[in-house]
Amino acid sequence: MPRMVRLKHLTLLAFSALLTHCAVGPNFQSPDAPNVCDYTETPLPRKTLSTKGVHGGKSQYYVNGQDVCASWWELFHSPDLNVLIQRGFDNSPTLDAAKATLEQAQQNLRAQFGALMLPALSAQGNAQRQQFTGAGFGTPNNNPTIFNIINSQLDVSYTFDIFGGSRRQLEALAATVDYQQFQLEAAYLTLSTNIVTAVINESSYRAQMEATKELIAFQEKLLKITQQQFELGAQNRTAVLAQQTQLAQTRALLPPLENSLAQTRHALAVYMGEFPSENSAPAFNLKSLTLPECLPVSLASNLVRQRPDVRAAEALLHQASANVGVATAALLPQVTLTGNAGWQANQLNDLFAPQSFLWSIASGFMQPIFQGGSLVAKRRVAIAAYEQADAQYRQVVLQAFQNVADTLRALQFDAEALQAQSLAETSARETLKMIEEQFRLGAVNYIDLLDAEQQVLQSMINRIKAQAARYIDTATLYSALGGGWWNSEDEDEEA
Repeated sequence: MPRMVRLKHLTLLAFSALLTHCAVGPNFQSPDAPNVCDYTETPLPRKTLSTKGVHGGKSQYYVNGQDVCASWWELFHSPDLNVLIQRGFDNSPTLDAAKATLEQAQQNLRAQFGALMLPALSAQGNAQRQQFTGAGFGTPNNNPTIFNIINSQLDVSYTFDIFGGSRRQLEALAATVDYQQFQLEAAYLTLSTNIVTAVINESSYRAQMEATKELIAFQEKLLKITQQQFELGAQNRTAVLAQQTQLAQTRALLPPLENSLAQTRHALAVYMGEFPSENSAPAFNLKSLTLPECLPVSLASNLVRQRPDVRAAEALLHQASANVGVATAALLPQVTLTGNAGWQANQLNDLFAPQSFLWSIASGFMQPIFQGGSLVAKRRVAIAAYEQADAQYRQVVLQAFQNVADTLRALQFDAEALQAQSLAETSARETLKMIEEQFRLGAVNYIDLLDAEQQVLQSMINRIKAQAARYIDTATLYSALGGGWWNSEDEDEEA
Protein backbone atom coordinates (compact mmCIF):
# COMPACT_ATOMS: atom_id res chain seq x y z
CA MET A 1 0.00 0.00 0.00
CA PRO A 2 1.51 3.39 -0.96
CA ARG A 3 2.67 5.56 1.91
CA MET A 4 0.13 8.38 1.31
CA VAL A 5 -2.72 5.86 1.11
CA ARG A 6 -1.60 4.27 4.40
CA LEU A 7 -1.42 7.69 6.02
CA LYS A 8 -4.90 8.55 4.79
CA HIS A 9 -6.34 5.29 6.12
CA LEU A 10 -4.61 5.71 9.48
CA THR A 11 -5.99 9.24 9.75
CA LEU A 12 -9.52 8.05 9.03
CA LEU A 13 -9.18 5.25 11.58
CA ALA A 14 -7.90 7.69 14.19
CA PHE A 15 -10.76 10.07 13.43
CA SER A 16 -13.29 7.24 13.80
CA ALA A 17 -11.74 6.16 17.09
CA LEU A 18 -11.91 9.69 18.43
CA LEU A 19 -15.54 10.08 17.43
CA THR A 20 -16.54 6.79 19.06
CA HIS A 21 -14.64 7.51 22.30
CA CYS A 22 -16.67 8.57 25.30
CA ALA A 23 -17.93 12.13 24.98
CA VAL A 24 -20.35 14.12 27.12
CA GLY A 25 -23.76 14.99 25.78
CA PRO A 26 -26.38 12.84 24.03
CA ASN A 27 -25.33 10.29 21.43
CA PHE A 28 -27.50 10.98 18.42
CA GLN A 29 -29.63 8.26 16.87
CA SER A 30 -31.81 8.74 13.82
CA PRO A 31 -35.49 9.01 14.80
CA ASP A 32 -37.55 5.92 14.16
CA ALA A 33 -39.86 5.92 11.16
CA PRO A 34 -43.49 6.72 12.02
CA ASN A 35 -45.52 3.67 12.91
CA VAL A 36 -48.01 4.08 10.08
CA CYS A 37 -48.85 1.72 7.23
CA ASP A 38 -50.83 3.90 4.84
CA TYR A 39 -50.83 7.46 3.57
CA THR A 40 -54.57 8.02 3.23
CA GLU A 41 -57.43 7.71 5.68
CA THR A 42 -59.27 5.23 3.47
CA PRO A 43 -57.69 2.68 1.12
CA LEU A 44 -56.83 3.77 -2.40
CA PRO A 45 -58.56 2.12 -5.34
CA ARG A 46 -56.52 -0.31 -7.41
CA LYS A 47 -56.62 2.09 -10.34
CA THR A 48 -58.08 5.42 -11.38
CA LEU A 49 -60.99 5.91 -13.76
CA SER A 50 -60.34 6.03 -17.48
CA THR A 51 -61.73 8.37 -20.14
CA LYS A 52 -61.81 6.89 -23.61
CA GLY A 53 -60.99 8.98 -26.63
CA VAL A 54 -59.12 11.65 -24.62
CA HIS A 55 -55.33 11.99 -24.60
CA GLY A 56 -54.09 11.35 -21.07
CA GLY A 57 -57.36 9.69 -20.13
CA LYS A 58 -56.20 6.15 -19.51
CA SER A 59 -56.29 4.52 -16.08
CA GLN A 60 -53.33 4.77 -13.76
CA TYR A 61 -52.49 1.91 -11.39
CA TYR A 62 -51.27 2.36 -7.82
CA VAL A 63 -48.32 0.01 -7.22
CA ASN A 64 -47.69 -0.45 -3.50
CA GLY A 65 -44.05 -0.80 -2.50
CA GLN A 66 -42.67 0.25 -5.89
CA ASP A 67 -39.48 2.30 -5.74
CA VAL A 68 -39.09 5.66 -7.47
CA CYS A 69 -36.55 5.82 -10.27
CA ALA A 70 -34.03 8.66 -10.21
CA SER A 71 -34.89 9.87 -13.72
CA TRP A 72 -38.64 9.70 -13.18
CA TRP A 73 -39.33 12.41 -15.79
CA GLU A 74 -38.32 9.94 -18.51
CA LEU A 75 -41.59 8.10 -17.81
CA PHE A 76 -43.40 10.88 -19.72
CA HIS A 77 -41.57 9.63 -22.85
CA SER A 78 -40.59 13.07 -24.15
CA PRO A 79 -37.02 13.28 -25.48
CA ASP A 80 -37.28 17.07 -25.59
CA LEU A 81 -38.26 17.16 -21.92
CA ASN A 82 -35.29 14.95 -21.01
CA VAL A 83 -32.95 17.32 -22.84
CA LEU A 84 -34.34 20.34 -21.01
CA ILE A 85 -33.89 18.77 -17.59
CA GLN A 86 -30.31 17.75 -18.35
CA ARG A 87 -29.62 21.25 -19.59
CA GLY A 88 -31.04 22.61 -16.34
CA PHE A 89 -28.81 20.28 -14.32
CA ASP A 90 -25.78 21.48 -16.28
CA ASN A 91 -26.46 25.21 -16.27
CA SER A 92 -28.66 26.16 -13.31
CA PRO A 93 -27.06 28.82 -11.06
CA THR A 94 -29.24 27.54 -8.21
CA LEU A 95 -27.55 24.14 -8.39
CA ASP A 96 -24.12 25.76 -8.68
CA ALA A 97 -24.83 27.76 -5.51
CA ALA A 98 -25.97 24.62 -3.66
CA LYS A 99 -22.83 22.76 -4.76
CA ALA A 100 -20.61 25.63 -3.60
CA THR A 101 -22.39 25.73 -0.24
CA LEU A 102 -21.81 21.99 0.19
CA GLU A 103 -18.12 22.46 -0.67
CA GLN A 104 -17.86 25.18 1.97
CA ALA A 105 -19.31 22.85 4.61
CA GLN A 106 -16.97 20.01 3.61
CA GLN A 107 -13.87 22.19 3.67
CA ASN A 108 -14.91 23.75 6.96
CA LEU A 109 -15.16 20.27 8.48
CA ARG A 110 -11.69 19.39 7.21
CA ALA A 111 -10.23 22.65 8.50
CA GLN A 112 -11.76 22.23 11.95
CA PHE A 113 -10.64 18.61 12.17
CA GLY A 114 -7.05 19.77 11.88
CA ALA A 115 -7.57 22.64 14.30
CA LEU A 116 -9.44 20.66 16.98
CA MET A 117 -8.07 17.13 16.88
CA LEU A 118 -4.42 17.41 15.83
CA PRO A 119 -1.47 19.11 17.58
CA ALA A 120 -0.66 22.61 16.37
CA LEU A 121 2.94 22.86 15.13
CA SER A 122 4.60 26.05 13.93
CA ALA A 123 8.10 27.18 13.13
CA GLN A 124 9.48 30.64 13.61
CA GLY A 125 12.76 32.42 13.36
CA ASN A 126 14.08 35.92 13.86
CA ALA A 127 17.29 37.82 13.77
CA GLN A 128 18.00 40.97 15.80
CA ARG A 129 20.90 43.37 15.91
CA GLN A 130 20.97 45.75 18.90
CA GLN A 131 23.15 48.45 20.40
CA PHE A 132 23.00 49.49 24.07
CA THR A 133 24.99 51.58 26.56
CA GLY A 134 25.68 51.24 30.25
CA ALA A 135 23.08 53.90 31.12
CA GLY A 136 20.35 51.33 30.78
CA PHE A 137 21.96 49.35 33.63
CA GLY A 138 22.78 52.33 35.90
CA THR A 139 26.47 52.47 34.97
CA PRO A 140 28.43 55.22 33.25
CA ASN A 141 28.09 55.44 29.53
CA ASN A 142 31.04 53.67 28.09
CA ASN A 143 31.54 52.69 24.55
CA PRO A 144 28.24 51.41 23.15
CA THR A 145 27.94 47.66 22.71
CA ILE A 146 26.52 46.07 19.58
CA PHE A 147 25.41 42.44 19.53
CA ASN A 148 23.31 40.02 17.47
CA ILE A 149 20.64 37.55 18.59
CA ILE A 150 19.46 34.87 16.17
CA ASN A 151 16.58 32.54 17.09
CA SER A 152 15.06 29.52 15.39
CA GLN A 153 12.47 27.34 17.11
CA LEU A 154 9.47 25.02 16.76
CA ASP A 155 6.33 25.52 18.86
CA VAL A 156 3.79 22.78 19.55
CA SER A 157 0.54 22.83 21.50
CA TYR A 158 -2.25 20.34 22.04
CA THR A 159 -5.49 20.48 24.02
CA PHE A 160 -6.60 17.08 25.23
CA ASP A 161 -10.20 16.36 24.29
CA ILE A 162 -10.90 14.54 27.54
CA PHE A 163 -14.65 15.11 27.62
CA GLY A 164 -15.27 15.14 23.86
CA GLY A 165 -16.05 18.81 23.32
CA SER A 166 -13.94 18.95 20.16
CA ARG A 167 -15.39 15.70 18.91
CA ARG A 168 -18.89 17.07 19.38
CA GLN A 169 -17.93 20.18 17.42
CA LEU A 170 -16.76 17.99 14.57
CA GLU A 171 -19.94 15.93 14.84
CA ALA A 172 -21.97 19.13 14.48
CA LEU A 173 -19.92 20.17 11.44
CA ALA A 174 -20.36 16.73 9.88
CA ALA A 175 -24.12 17.10 10.38
CA THR A 176 -23.91 20.45 8.60
CA VAL A 177 -22.28 18.67 5.65
CA ASP A 178 -25.15 16.18 5.63
CA TYR A 179 -27.65 19.03 5.72
CA GLN A 180 -26.07 20.76 2.73
CA GLN A 181 -25.89 17.45 0.83
CA PHE A 182 -29.63 16.94 1.25
CA GLN A 183 -30.26 20.56 0.36
CA LEU A 184 -28.43 19.89 -2.89
CA GLU A 185 -30.58 16.81 -3.54
CA ALA A 186 -33.67 18.91 -2.82
CA ALA A 187 -32.46 21.55 -5.29
CA TYR A 188 -32.12 18.90 -8.01
CA LEU A 189 -35.59 17.56 -7.21
CA THR A 190 -37.17 21.03 -7.16
CA LEU A 191 -35.54 22.00 -10.45
CA SER A 192 -36.62 18.85 -12.28
CA THR A 193 -40.17 19.16 -10.91
CA ASN A 194 -40.35 22.83 -11.89
CA ILE A 195 -39.22 22.07 -15.44
CA VAL A 196 -41.76 19.25 -15.85
CA THR A 197 -44.54 21.42 -14.40
CA ALA A 198 -43.59 24.34 -16.66
CA VAL A 199 -43.67 22.08 -19.73
CA ILE A 200 -47.12 20.75 -18.77
CA ASN A 201 -48.42 24.27 -18.10
CA GLU A 202 -47.07 25.42 -21.45
CA SER A 203 -48.84 22.53 -23.16
CA SER A 204 -52.06 23.39 -21.33
CA TYR A 205 -51.93 27.06 -22.30
CA ARG A 206 -51.32 26.15 -25.93
CA ALA A 207 -54.28 23.77 -25.91
CA GLN A 208 -56.52 26.37 -24.30
CA MET A 209 -55.43 28.90 -26.92
CA GLU A 210 -56.22 26.45 -29.72
CA ALA A 211 -59.64 25.75 -28.23
CA THR A 212 -60.33 29.46 -27.90
CA LYS A 213 -59.26 30.12 -31.49
CA GLU A 214 -61.48 27.26 -32.64
CA LEU A 215 -64.45 28.82 -30.90
CA ILE A 216 -63.55 32.27 -32.31
CA ALA A 217 -63.66 30.84 -35.84
CA PHE A 218 -67.02 29.27 -35.07
CA GLN A 219 -68.40 32.52 -33.66
CA GLU A 220 -67.14 34.48 -36.67
CA LYS A 221 -69.10 32.10 -38.88
CA LEU A 222 -72.20 32.57 -36.73
CA LEU A 223 -71.78 36.33 -36.88
CA LYS A 224 -71.90 36.20 -40.67
CA ILE A 225 -75.06 34.10 -40.52
CA THR A 226 -76.66 36.52 -38.07
CA GLN A 227 -75.76 39.52 -40.22
CA GLN A 228 -77.24 37.79 -43.28
CA GLN A 229 -80.45 37.06 -41.36
CA PHE A 230 -80.55 40.68 -40.19
CA GLU A 231 -80.24 41.89 -43.76
CA LEU A 232 -83.10 39.59 -44.77
CA GLY A 233 -85.19 40.79 -41.85
CA ALA A 234 -85.13 37.45 -40.00
CA GLN A 235 -83.16 38.89 -37.05
CA ASN A 236 -83.07 42.24 -35.34
CA ARG A 237 -80.07 44.46 -34.75
CA THR A 238 -79.84 43.28 -31.14
CA ALA A 239 -78.94 39.76 -32.22
CA VAL A 240 -76.08 41.04 -34.37
CA LEU A 241 -74.72 43.21 -31.56
CA ALA A 242 -75.01 40.36 -29.08
CA GLN A 243 -73.05 38.04 -31.35
CA GLN A 244 -70.41 40.72 -31.91
CA THR A 245 -70.12 41.15 -28.13
CA GLN A 246 -69.76 37.41 -27.61
CA LEU A 247 -67.04 37.25 -30.25
CA ALA A 248 -65.17 40.17 -28.69
CA GLN A 249 -65.37 38.57 -25.22
CA THR A 250 -63.98 35.31 -26.55
CA ARG A 251 -61.15 37.12 -28.30
CA ALA A 252 -60.39 38.88 -25.01
CA LEU A 253 -59.56 35.50 -23.49
CA LEU A 254 -56.51 35.08 -25.73
CA PRO A 255 -54.19 37.84 -24.38
CA PRO A 256 -54.18 36.46 -20.77
CA LEU A 257 -53.43 32.98 -22.10
CA GLU A 258 -50.66 34.34 -24.31
CA ASN A 259 -49.25 36.23 -21.34
CA SER A 260 -49.29 33.09 -19.16
CA LEU A 261 -47.62 31.14 -21.95
CA ALA A 262 -44.91 33.79 -22.33
CA GLN A 263 -44.23 33.86 -18.57
CA THR A 264 -44.03 30.07 -18.48
CA ARG A 265 -41.54 30.11 -21.35
CA HIS A 266 -39.48 32.75 -19.56
CA ALA A 267 -39.43 30.65 -16.38
CA LEU A 268 -38.43 27.59 -18.40
CA ALA A 269 -35.47 29.49 -19.87
CA VAL A 270 -34.31 30.58 -16.40
CA TYR A 271 -34.58 27.01 -15.10
CA MET A 272 -32.13 26.02 -17.85
CA GLY A 273 -29.76 28.86 -16.98
CA GLU A 274 -30.67 30.89 -20.06
CA PHE A 275 -31.94 34.41 -20.60
CA PRO A 276 -35.58 34.60 -21.76
CA SER A 277 -34.45 36.20 -25.03
CA GLU A 278 -32.19 33.20 -25.68
CA ASN A 279 -34.73 30.50 -24.81
CA SER A 280 -33.85 27.38 -26.80
CA ALA A 281 -36.68 25.16 -25.52
CA PRO A 282 -38.95 23.71 -28.21
CA ALA A 283 -42.71 24.20 -28.14
CA PHE A 284 -44.60 21.57 -26.16
CA ASN A 285 -48.15 20.26 -26.32
CA LEU A 286 -50.00 17.67 -24.26
CA LYS A 287 -49.97 15.15 -27.10
CA SER A 288 -46.15 15.06 -26.94
CA LEU A 289 -46.33 13.75 -23.35
CA THR A 290 -47.34 10.27 -22.26
CA LEU A 291 -49.15 9.86 -18.95
CA PRO A 292 -47.28 7.25 -16.82
CA GLU A 293 -49.47 4.22 -16.25
CA CYS A 294 -47.95 2.87 -13.02
CA LEU A 295 -47.89 5.13 -9.97
CA PRO A 296 -45.34 4.13 -7.30
CA VAL A 297 -46.58 4.13 -3.72
CA SER A 298 -43.48 3.71 -1.56
CA LEU A 299 -43.77 2.04 1.82
CA ALA A 300 -44.81 4.63 4.37
CA SER A 301 -41.95 3.52 6.64
CA ASN A 302 -39.44 4.43 3.91
CA LEU A 303 -40.66 7.96 3.24
CA VAL A 304 -38.56 9.60 5.96
CA ARG A 305 -35.41 8.10 4.39
CA GLN A 306 -36.39 9.21 0.87
CA ARG A 307 -37.46 12.83 1.23
CA PRO A 308 -34.50 15.26 1.07
CA ASP A 309 -36.33 17.80 3.22
CA VAL A 310 -36.89 15.21 5.97
CA ARG A 311 -33.26 14.09 5.82
CA ALA A 312 -32.14 17.74 5.97
CA ALA A 313 -34.33 18.30 9.05
CA GLU A 314 -32.78 15.19 10.61
CA ALA A 315 -29.30 16.57 9.96
CA LEU A 316 -30.25 19.80 11.76
CA LEU A 317 -31.52 17.70 14.66
CA HIS A 318 -28.18 15.86 14.71
CA GLN A 319 -26.32 19.17 14.72
CA ALA A 320 -28.40 20.44 17.64
CA SER A 321 -27.72 17.22 19.56
CA ALA A 322 -23.96 17.61 19.08
CA ASN A 323 -24.12 21.23 20.21
CA VAL A 324 -25.54 20.07 23.54
CA GLY A 325 -22.36 18.04 23.99
CA VAL A 326 -20.21 21.05 23.09
CA ALA A 327 -21.96 23.20 25.68
CA THR A 328 -21.67 20.45 28.30
CA ALA A 329 -17.93 19.98 27.70
CA ALA A 330 -17.39 23.72 28.17
CA LEU A 331 -18.35 23.23 31.86
CA LEU A 332 -15.59 20.69 32.44
CA PRO A 333 -11.79 20.95 32.82
CA GLN A 334 -9.44 21.43 29.88
CA VAL A 335 -5.82 20.29 29.83
CA THR A 336 -3.35 21.84 27.41
CA LEU A 337 0.22 20.79 26.67
CA THR A 338 2.65 23.24 25.07
CA GLY A 339 6.33 23.08 24.24
CA ASN A 340 9.02 24.53 22.07
CA ALA A 341 12.53 23.72 21.03
CA GLY A 342 15.07 25.70 19.09
CA TRP A 343 18.43 27.35 18.86
CA GLN A 344 19.76 30.75 19.89
CA ALA A 345 23.15 32.24 19.07
CA ASN A 346 24.96 35.50 18.41
CA GLN A 347 26.44 34.36 15.13
CA LEU A 348 24.71 32.59 12.29
CA ASN A 349 27.41 29.92 12.02
CA ASP A 350 26.91 29.05 15.73
CA LEU A 351 23.12 28.84 15.51
CA PHE A 352 22.86 25.04 15.26
CA ALA A 353 25.79 24.23 17.55
CA PRO A 354 24.95 21.86 20.44
CA GLN A 355 25.52 24.56 23.04
CA SER A 356 22.95 26.81 21.28
CA PHE A 357 20.05 24.37 21.68
CA LEU A 358 17.24 25.26 24.10
CA TRP A 359 13.78 23.89 24.88
CA SER A 360 10.80 24.20 27.20
CA ILE A 361 7.66 22.23 27.99
CA ALA A 362 4.61 23.23 29.98
CA SER A 363 1.13 22.00 30.75
CA GLY A 364 -1.96 23.96 31.64
CA PHE A 365 -5.18 23.13 33.45
CA MET A 366 -8.35 25.21 33.28
CA GLN A 367 -11.57 24.60 35.14
CA PRO A 368 -14.37 27.16 34.90
CA ILE A 369 -15.45 28.09 38.43
CA PHE A 370 -17.56 31.20 38.18
CA GLN A 371 -18.79 32.62 34.88
CA GLY A 372 -21.89 34.37 36.14
CA GLY A 373 -24.02 31.39 35.06
CA SER A 374 -23.24 32.00 31.37
CA LEU A 375 -21.95 28.49 30.65
CA VAL A 376 -24.95 26.86 32.31
CA ALA A 377 -27.26 29.19 30.41
CA LYS A 378 -25.53 28.34 27.11
CA ARG A 379 -26.09 24.66 27.80
CA ARG A 380 -29.77 25.34 28.44
CA VAL A 381 -29.88 27.27 25.18
CA ALA A 382 -28.40 24.26 23.36
CA ILE A 383 -30.96 21.94 24.94
CA ALA A 384 -33.81 24.25 23.96
CA ALA A 385 -32.41 24.45 20.41
CA TYR A 386 -32.40 20.64 20.29
CA GLU A 387 -36.03 20.52 21.42
CA GLN A 388 -36.88 23.08 18.74
CA ALA A 389 -35.09 21.06 16.05
CA ASP A 390 -36.91 17.92 17.21
CA ALA A 391 -40.30 19.62 16.93
CA GLN A 392 -39.42 21.02 13.51
CA TYR A 393 -38.32 17.57 12.35
CA ARG A 394 -41.62 16.04 13.45
CA GLN A 395 -43.52 18.81 11.64
CA VAL A 396 -41.55 18.22 8.42
CA VAL A 397 -42.39 14.50 8.64
CA LEU A 398 -46.10 15.24 9.09
CA GLN A 399 -46.08 17.61 6.11
CA ALA A 400 -44.26 15.01 4.00
CA PHE A 401 -46.99 12.44 4.66
CA GLN A 402 -49.62 15.09 3.97
CA ASN A 403 -48.00 15.92 0.61
CA VAL A 404 -48.09 12.29 -0.46
CA ALA A 405 -51.65 11.74 0.77
CA ASP A 406 -52.90 14.91 -0.95
CA THR A 407 -51.27 13.92 -4.23
CA LEU A 408 -52.55 10.34 -4.17
CA ARG A 409 -56.09 11.56 -3.64
CA ALA A 410 -55.67 14.32 -6.23
CA LEU A 411 -54.70 11.74 -8.85
CA GLN A 412 -57.85 9.76 -8.08
CA PHE A 413 -60.08 12.83 -8.30
CA ASP A 414 -58.24 14.19 -11.36
CA ALA A 415 -59.26 11.09 -13.29
CA GLU A 416 -62.86 11.49 -12.16
CA ALA A 417 -62.82 15.18 -13.08
CA LEU A 418 -61.42 14.47 -16.55
CA GLN A 419 -64.14 11.90 -17.21
CA ALA A 420 -66.84 14.33 -16.11
CA GLN A 421 -65.40 17.25 -18.09
CA SER A 422 -65.05 15.10 -21.18
CA LEU A 423 -68.69 14.07 -20.98
CA ALA A 424 -69.69 17.70 -20.40
CA GLU A 425 -67.74 18.80 -23.45
CA THR A 426 -69.30 16.12 -25.64
CA SER A 427 -72.78 17.10 -24.51
CA ALA A 428 -72.06 20.81 -24.97
CA ARG A 429 -70.77 20.27 -28.51
CA GLU A 430 -73.81 18.19 -29.48
CA THR A 431 -76.11 20.79 -27.98
CA LEU A 432 -74.39 23.60 -29.84
CA LYS A 433 -74.59 21.68 -33.10
CA MET A 434 -78.33 21.20 -32.69
CA ILE A 435 -78.96 24.82 -31.67
CA GLU A 436 -76.81 26.10 -34.53
CA GLU A 437 -78.98 24.22 -37.02
CA GLN A 438 -82.16 25.39 -35.33
CA PHE A 439 -80.87 28.97 -35.28
CA ARG A 440 -80.10 28.75 -38.98
CA LEU A 441 -83.73 27.75 -39.56
CA GLY A 442 -85.02 30.41 -37.19
CA ALA A 443 -86.37 27.91 -34.65
CA VAL A 444 -84.44 29.35 -31.67
CA ASN A 445 -83.32 32.83 -30.77
CA TYR A 446 -79.77 34.13 -30.47
CA ILE A 447 -79.82 33.97 -26.63
CA ASP A 448 -79.98 30.17 -26.75
CA LEU A 449 -77.17 30.17 -29.27
CA LEU A 450 -74.95 32.44 -27.17
CA ASP A 451 -75.51 30.30 -24.11
CA ALA A 452 -74.59 27.12 -26.05
CA GLU A 453 -71.41 28.78 -27.35
CA GLN A 454 -70.37 29.73 -23.84
CA GLN A 455 -70.99 26.21 -22.58
CA VAL A 456 -68.77 24.73 -25.29
CA LEU A 457 -65.91 27.10 -24.56
CA GLN A 458 -66.07 26.55 -20.82
CA SER A 459 -66.27 22.76 -21.16
CA MET A 460 -63.29 22.71 -23.53
CA ILE A 461 -61.16 24.80 -21.17
CA ASN A 462 -62.19 22.69 -18.17
CA ARG A 463 -61.34 19.47 -20.03
CA ILE A 464 -57.88 20.77 -20.96
CA LYS A 465 -57.23 21.87 -17.37
CA ALA A 466 -58.31 18.44 -16.13
CA GLN A 467 -55.91 16.79 -18.57
CA ALA A 468 -53.03 18.98 -17.40
CA ALA A 469 -53.89 18.35 -13.74
CA ARG A 470 -53.35 14.60 -14.20
CA TYR A 471 -49.87 15.20 -15.62
CA ILE A 472 -48.91 17.78 -12.99
CA ASP A 473 -50.11 15.68 -10.07
CA THR A 474 -48.28 12.66 -11.45
CA ALA A 475 -45.06 14.66 -11.45
CA THR A 476 -45.91 15.95 -7.98
CA LEU A 477 -46.25 12.38 -6.71
CA TYR A 478 -42.74 11.48 -7.84
CA SER A 479 -41.47 14.63 -6.14
CA ALA A 480 -43.47 14.01 -2.94
CA LEU A 481 -41.98 10.51 -2.67
CA GLY A 482 -38.46 11.96 -2.81
CA GLY A 483 -37.66 11.82 -6.51
CA GLY A 484 -35.54 8.66 -6.35
CA TRP A 485 -32.25 10.51 -5.76
CA TRP A 486 -30.95 7.46 -3.83
CA ASN A 487 -31.09 5.48 -7.10
CA SER A 488 -28.98 7.95 -9.10
CA GLU A 489 -25.73 6.87 -10.74
CA ASP A 490 -23.76 9.39 -8.68
CA GLU A 491 -25.02 7.82 -5.48
CA ASP A 492 -24.05 4.38 -6.72
CA GLU A 493 -20.56 5.58 -7.57
CA GLU A 494 -20.11 7.20 -4.17
CA ALA A 495 -21.28 4.04 -2.44
